Amino acid sequence: MSIYREKLIQEVINNSNAKNWNEAVLEWDIADCIEDETCSESCVCGKFGLRYLYTILNDRNGNTLYPIGSCCILKFNRIDLNEEISVRESMFRLLHAVEDKQFIELSPKFFTRKLITELYERGAFDTEYNDFDGEEDYNFFLKMFSKRKKEDITYKMHKKIRAIIYNSIRPYLMSVLAEKVNRK
Repeated sequence: MSIYREKLIQEVINNSNAKNWNEAVLEWDIADCIEDETCSESCVCGKFGLRYLYTILNDRNGNTLYPIGSCCILKFNRIDLNEEISVRESMFRLLHAVEDKQFIELSPKFFTRKLITELYERGAFDTEYNDFDGEEDYNFFLKMFSKRKKEDITYKMHKKIRAIIYNSIRPYLMSVLAEKVNRK
């Protein structure tokens, strides 16, 4: 076992109620994530060069661990945490595409079903132009993403997709995630 893995296990167990790894990992949830473009931070395990700095919270005793890297969280072997890491890091990549003024299309290059659902649950689809009720836009967006025959998407549907990306998702990412990027 590597020294990094040993340190991770020690840190998690020391901050958990459970005293063995398999039970201790069940006590933790992701509380937050910031992106460090300088990659100048070290994980609680000692590894240097983290890009995504996670804060995890113990739901039993309130303890937190920070910074912890996604590689270490993946060692918890929990599907829910793995999916959350994927969604959070996808949001940062989408933010950078927005900031770089890339053409953002409704494709797997930028979106997943889980990402679209997470954006909806966080309120990204709730904007002034839809009276702050984004459920219809979310359902439309998800339906268009799930279409097998993309050629069936009409010009009008494409316009609505673009409107949702630029009037809902883009401003949400800029307002919520831009402050969570360290660009020193």
